[in-house]
Amino acid sequence: MKNVILMLLLFVFFIASVSQAANVGFDLNVNVGNRGGGVAVPVPVAPAPQIIIEEPPLFLAPPSLGFSVAVGIPYDMVYISGNYYLHRDHGWYRSPYYNGPWHVVKHRHLPPGLRKHKFERVRYVRDEEYRRYREDEGRYRGRHFRPDKERKEHRREERRERKEEKRWEKEERKQHKHGRRDDD
Repeated sequence: MKNVILMLLLFVFFIASVSQAANVGFDLNVNVGNRGGGVAVPVPVAPAPQIIIEEPPLFLAPPSLGFSVAVGIPYDMVYISGNYYLHRDHGWYRSPYYNGPWHVVKHRHLPPGLRKHKFERVRYVRDEEYRRYREDEGRYRGRHFRPDKERKEHRREERRERKEEKRWEKEERKQHKHGRRDDD
């Protein structure tokens, strides 16, 4: 029995030295007995904040940031890549609408344009841009918008008109192709 164990150990050392020389990994695991299943401790997830915004906030788009920031509301909110992001209690939340529902977002899943800025810098730039906006509200040259229903309805109407125009052009091509023209 001692010879078998000695041969096995020599074999293992031989394999280990050869694998080391060949820059190849080698692992040997020996488990004796049953492995008890560990108790899974659930990680607490912060509930989504209940944010109530009575009317659509004003968003300014400072060129140095590359995205829009909400002003005139008591929340730190930005608009980027078609989504609204809320920074609250050292965490991020995302929603397709400015008034929620909000879902937790890990920092690594934020859009790159937002992730590259420290939020203290975003607040500073936002406050400076808002000061400029208030001073020259009538003559403010920067980009700004307010998400609202009228804007959506306007876009919907434009899409409907484009569809109708395409349908009319298609019918026109069809008639022209067959040599029939109603103009004559």
